[in-house]
Amino acid sequence: MTNRTELGRSQRWVIKIGSSLITNEGRGLDTDAIHDWAEQMAELRSQGKELLLVSSGAVAEGMARLGMTQRPRALYELQAVAALGQMGLIQHFETCFKQHDIHTAQVLLTHDDLSDRQRYLNARSTLRTLLSIGAIPIINENDTVATDEIRFGDNDTLAALVANLVEADALIILTDQQGLYNKDPRQHSDAELISEADAMDPEILGMAGSGSPLGRGGMYTKITAAQRAARSGAATLIAAGNSENVLLEIANGTGFGTLLSPKTEPIAARKQWLAGHLVVKGKVHLDKGASHALTEDGVSLLAVGVTEISGVFNRGDMVSCVSHEGREIARGLVNYSSVDANKIKGLSSNAIEGALGYVDEPELIHRDNLVLI
Repeated sequence: MTNRTELGRSQRWVIKIGSSLITNEGRGLDTDAIHDWAEQMAELRSQGKELLLVSSGAVAEGMARLGMTQRPRALYELQAVAALGQMGLIQHFETCFKQHDIHTAQVLLTHDDLSDRQRYLNARSTLRTLLSIGAIPIINENDTVATDEIRFGDNDTLAALVANLVEADALIILTDQQGLYNKDPRQHSDAELISEADAMDPEILGMAGSGSPLGRGGMYTKITAAQRAARSGAATLIAAGNSENVLLEIANGTGFGTLLSPKTEPIAARKQWLAGHLVVKGKVHLDKGASHALTEDGVSLLAVGVTEISGVFNRGDMVSCVSHEGREIARGLVNYSSVDANKIKGLSSNAIEGALGYVDEPELIHRDNLVLI
């Protein structure tokens, strides 16, 4: 998908709305804006689009209910405030969509849900079933139970992973900015809006500024989210959510915001899951031959090409593959623990049983469980 007309005509959208938009700059929920977005999404549903909504605002709404002016820092305080705010957020969305006879479903996710293969597939099946019955899933991070190690960190990342999960055509990120500028427009009056770019262009990350005090994400996280979404072939549009009829105008192919297009073919569903996997348990360092074989030939990683093991991991964990030049080139699910991997590094596959007394797989990482970075 490389242009706005194609994006507008696409069927399955993940829509992400940021905290500063949905909470009226921290003064409670902007009920008028929520009502307006719901009306637009109802119209899009009548046109046959499948929509998933990733909504920020639970923490900000909880803060408003408690009269707090500073975002809590302690994790347990954030969890409590999020739990309180989530009630008001979902209640209002449900009320607005019910006026259009549209069912909504609350879906709370943690990183564990998308890093565990079985739970990933369960979440995927649930979301796809909700879409098939015409409901709009309203998705947020499960702040109440998430811990520092498994938090997504921001809803831009969560939205991108959901786009991968359901194989969405488009990721629409609504924010308080018009889109991506070549420099921060809040500090530079001559900043120019970037209309279109390749999602994987490394230069656009340098253009991203910081975020608002209400949310965890900034423009940088939106760019990295676009790159994640591009891995499964989804285009990303970053646009001002307070523009009149913004979603309907996007559907009409109007030139709102910044369009970040994928330039590569979508990868297989299992490799989408691997690419979106955030928790890396260790590293395997490769020699020159193995580095070339992975990047150029698309083969499995054999123990003979491994020079060093770092970190502690078990069979089935995600590990990072580091080239002979010190650069991460791939990630994959490893077939041996770090203890056993240390024993077989540098050995040919037919020597594994002699070194360990057993053999699970001839490869350290099978190519079906490996994705290039």
